[in-house]
Amino acid sequence: MSVADLQREFSIRDLASEFGVTTRTIRFYEEKGLLDPRRNGTRRIYSPADRTKLRLILRGKRLGLSLDESAEIIGMYGSPGNNRRQLETLIGKIREKRSELERQREDLAVMLNELAGAERKCRAALDVLTKPADERREK
Repeated sequence: MSVADLQREFSIRDLASEFGVTTRTIRFYEEKGLLDPRRNGTRRIYSPADRTKLRLILRGKRLGLSLDESAEIIGMYGSPGNNRRQLETLIGKIREKRSELERQREDLAVMLNELAGAERKCRAALDVLTKPADERREK
């Protein structure tokens, strides 16, 4: 990252456009204490660090992390020597989320099998009801 990149400033619209979110979403993250832009009157001025934090928040969201979990990881951002701790924490959260999703996948497989069985029974019952009356009496 160049010196010019480190000194660059971003408006709320710049970040909203870059990350495909609304300005309201960014203000929500501010309200939660995840972002803390500088102010010039009523105008918010975001630093490259704020931009990185927003990227981490949105990545955490895509990974299924709660805002508290994302805040924990973001809280480590920028502290000397905490990159390792941040990455280890993130790996732990990813493993937890993966385990949770595997359990959900197993539950979904069971539910899909149960639904398939219920559908087969309903179709069999429907077949019996739609047969002509004389065919039903023969049995």
